[in-house]
Amino acid sequence: MNPKQRTRPRSSRSPSPLRAVGRLPSRPQRELAAGVGCYAELTTLDGRHPLRERVPGAAVSYPAKRRHDGEIAFFNFGLAREIGLLPADHPDEMTPGLRRTLLDTFAVVIVNEWDQAHGNLPPARDRLPHEFMATRYLQLQHPDKRGLNSGDGRSIWNGLVETSVGRFDVSSCGTGVTRLCPATSIHGEFFRTGNQMADYGCGTAHIEEGLGAALMSEAFARNGIRTERVLAIVALPGGFAINVRIAANLLRPSHFFGLLRRREDADLRECVLYYAEREIADRRWPFIASERERIRYLPERVAIDFARATATFESEYIFCWLDWDGDNVLTDGSIIDYGSVRQFGLYHHGYRFEDPDRMSTSIPEQKRKARQIVQRFAQIRDLLLRGSAPSLASLRDDPVLALFDREFERERRRLFLDQIGFEESEAHHLIHHAPACVDQLLSLHNRFERKRSSRGRRKVADGLSWDAVYCMRDVLRELPARLAPAAVGVKPEIPAETFYEIALSNYASRRDRRMSPTRRQQARAYQRAYLAVCERVAQRRHVPLTDVLADLAPRARLRNPYARMTGDGLTHAAKRLATSRRRLAPEETYRLIEAFADSQDRREEARTHAAARTSIAAARKLVRRIHEDLEQLSLEYRESL
Repeated sequence: MNPKQRTRPRSSRSPSPLRAVGRLPSRPQRELAAGVGCYAELTTLDGRHPLRERVPGAAVSYPAKRRHDGEIAFFNFGLAREIGLLPADHPDEMTPGLRRTLLDTFAVVIVNEWDQAHGNLPPARDRLPHEFMATRYLQLQHPDKRGLNSGDGRSIWNGLVETSVGRFDVSSCGTGVTRLCPATSIHGEFFRTGNQMADYGCGTAHIEEGLGAALMSEAFARNGIRTERVLAIVALPGGFAINVRIAANLLRPSHFFGLLRRREDADLRECVLYYAEREIADRRWPFIASERERIRYLPERVAIDFARATATFESEYIFCWLDWDGDNVLTDGSIIDYGSVRQFGLYHHGYRFEDPDRMSTSIPEQKRKARQIVQRFAQIRDLLLRGSAPSLASLRDDPVLALFDREFERERRRLFLDQIGFEESEAHHLIHHAPACVDQLLSLHNRFERKRSSRGRRKVADGLSWDAVYCMRDVLRELPARLAPAAVGVKPEIPAETFYEIALSNYASRRDRRMSPTRRQQARAYQRAYLAVCERVAQRRHVPLTDVLADLAPRARLRNPYARMTGDGLTHAAKRLATSRRRLAPEETYRLIEAFADSQDRREEARTHAAARTSIAAARKLVRRIHEDLEQLSLEYRESL
C-alpha cells in the first residue's frame, strides 16, 4: 500500500508494508522521528567547507535560502548506513525526522547575482546562516579557457561530513545558476534561476538525471568501479529536482589545472597539499610526512589511478568523455557527472558524442587523454618543487608516464582474466608466468571486439557511431560450458558456425555474417589460444583441462551476464521510474534501484545475498511491475550504446 493512500494511522502493533522482508528491526518510532541523535551528521552540511578557506581562488560563495516546495523522491539508505550517516540498524524507512532533516539540509537554492541585482532577496526566516560555494575548474568547452569563469554552473557544495568511516564531500546539482555557467561567459550577463533563454544557464536539474545517475552509479559501485554516488533526490515541481551526490573527495583534475593555467601558484600549492592531507588522513594514500614528498607523490598516484580507471573503461565499454582537462572525473579516476557517461553493450569504439562545438573522444582515445592528465600533474610537481613550470613537451619521457603505461597493461590483463572467470591467484600466476599465452588470447579477443559493421558510420541521437559486430562477452560466458563436455585427452573445439552464432550481434550485417575461410581460421585460433591459457592453469593445479573449464563455467556466466545495463536502456529506465515517481514512496524507489543494481552485480560473494537485500517479491503490484520493466529494458538494450 502506498503510504500516501492511508486514511487512518496504523496500529503500533502492525508491521509497515515497507519493512516487510529481510529488514533489520526498527528503532522506536519516537526516537527516529526526533532525528536529533540519529541524523546529527546530516545537519552539519550547512555550506561550510575547508576548501574555501584553504584555496580561496577555487571558490565562489553564494548566500542561499530554503525551498518549501520539495519532497524526498529517493534516499540511498544503504549508502547512508555504509558511510555512517545513519545508524547501522536504521531501517529502509523515511521517518518523519529523516524526511525533515533531508529537506532542511538539501532543499535549498542560491541567491545569485541576478537575484541580488533585482532585489529578489529571501525573507530572514528562509535565509540560511552560512554561504555555499560553487567551485572553479577548467572546462575545455567553456569560452573562458582558464577556469576563472567556469566550473560548477548549477551546483553547490553542501559541505564536508565526517563519520566514523571517514570524511566525505557532498554536493547538490540543480540549486541555481552561478556565474560559472557557460551562458554567462558567452552572453556577458547573469541569469535568473529557471530561465529558458540560455542553454547551460538555467541552473536546474531534472529528476530523470538523478534517477539515471543513481541507477548507473549503484551498479558501478557494486562492481568495484570508482564513482561518486547519489545520496538523495529532492523532487521539485515541473519535473525538476535537486540531485545530491557524495564522494570521498570531490576535487577533479580540472580544479588543479585551472589554478595552473591562471598561475595562481600559492593556491595551487595549497590545493595539492589539501588533497594530499585528505587522502593520507583517510588512508587512501600511504603516510608521507614532508610536503615536498607529498607533492612528488601526487603525479605517481594519479598515474596509477588513471591507468586503472582507463583500463576499466575499455574493459567495461564505458564512455566517460575523458579529456585532458579532467573535467568529468575525480582526481582518483572516479566517474562523476553522469550526463556524459554511457556504458555500451558491445565495444562500440567508433562512438562519439556530439556537442555544439566539438566531437568527443572515443573509448580507446581515453587512454591517451588520461596520459595527458598525468603529464600535467608532472608539470604541477615541477612547478611547485622547482619554481618554474616546464613545457609539456619536455615531460614526454617523464618516469610517471612509463609508470602509467606499465600499470595500464597490467590492469588490462588482470581485468580480462577476471572476465574469463579465473580466480585472482590464477590470474596473477598467468600474468607473471604465462604472459605470452595471455597476450596471444587478448590480441585475438581485441581483434574480434574491434570489428566494426560493414554498414559504416551512422548518425545516432546524440552523435555518431560505427557499431561493433561481435559480442565477446557472450563468447566468454558460453565458451567454457561448450568446451567442458569434451572427453579427457581430446582437444575440445566447437565448430566455427557455433562460435559465430554465439558471437554475432544484432548489429552484424548480412556481409558480416558470411562465413569465409579466414573467419573459420580466426574462430579456431581464438579457441586454441583460450585453451592454451586454461591448460597453464590446469598444469599449475595438476588437474585435467576439463576440470578447469567446468570450474570456469559458472564464474563466466556470473561475470558476463546476458542482461546488461547500457546507456540507451538506462535512459528508458530512468524515464520509467520518473513517470511513476508520484505513485512511489521514497523507500520503494530506493528498493527498485537497489534491485536493479543487484541484477548487475557480478561479484560471487554478493550474488547469494541479493534476494535477501531486495524484497521486490513482497512489494505491491506496481513496484513489481516496474521492476519487471527495468529487467526487460536490460535485456532489450543489452547490445546497444
